[in-house]
Amino acid sequence: MRFLSARLTLACAAVLSAFSVQAQTATTLEKIQQQGKVVIGVRESSAPMAYALGSNAQFVGYHVELCEKVLGQIVPKAKIEYMAMTAQNTLPLVQNGTVDLGCGPTTNNLSRQKQVSFAVTTYVSEVRMAVRADSPVTSFKQLDGKTVAASAGTTAVQLLRKYARDNNVNLPTQLGKDHFESFMMLEAGRADAFVLDDNLLAGVIANSKDPKGYKIVGEVLGAEPIALLFRKDDPAFKKAVDDALVGMMKSGEVAKIYDKWFVQPIPPKNMSLSLPMSDTLKGLLQAPNDKPLEAYAS
Repeated sequence: MRFLSARLTLACAAVLSAFSVQAQTATTLEKIQQQGKVVIGVRESSAPMAYALGSNAQFVGYHVELCEKVLGQIVPKAKIEYMAMTAQNTLPLVQNGTVDLGCGPTTNNLSRQKQVSFAVTTYVSEVRMAVRADSPVTSFKQLDGKTVAASAGTTAVQLLRKYARDNNVNLPTQLGKDHFESFMMLEAGRADAFVLDDNLLAGVIANSKDPKGYKIVGEVLGAEPIALLFRKDDPAFKKAVDDALVGMMKSGEVAKIYDKWFVQPIPPKNMSLSLPMSDTLKGLLQAPNDKPLEAYAS
């Protein structure tokens, strides 16, 4: 009996090992086909790109809708499952295949390209700061010695540190786990400014208790290409996603979705962010590419 048990144990281990190897070697499209579902990574507090509505956690936003449209084209029969991610765990969850398509606002840069792959750029953000409406602050130099809020894991943190070094100013930074927590520091008076991508700042302000109580000011710390992301070294999936996005760009559908989330009133408060499409993004819709952040800085 012990011999039979040992043989069964070895057989089970062999089967599990085979499944593990298969899971590691299967392409994303094969995995989706086998499981009948696709997992997309979203954010809970990154309006208008990706955010949750209400207690039932319905996920909406510009990038969420783009993801849904893309998947509707390339895997129309697959069930879409949503997984909430943070800026800190986005790359690991995409890299290990837990998430098939990352739909949060993630900057494409050379460092991240070592871990994941990015689709063609679908937004270009400008990193600035939000302050209270009555604040005299209009430049980052005026924050010397003052407390600044930023969200952990965002490129805004790196840009702040670089600005402080280059301009010989002290910018004590408090990190929130997400954008709502970071904004609460500004709201509660524990920070004099909140630094983030302009579109996300506009989204947080629009959904705050007092949208007219804050303004976006300051010089641009950096322009950042934002894109959907997925597992590295899976050219078939990248081509499928890119082809779907480029087709939507050429048909004008991406521009319409942009207008829906950045110009028209959005839930839950039905307020407009009043952020018309930039000339840079208009150019990218005409000539799509997946260039990283470093190409914008050069």
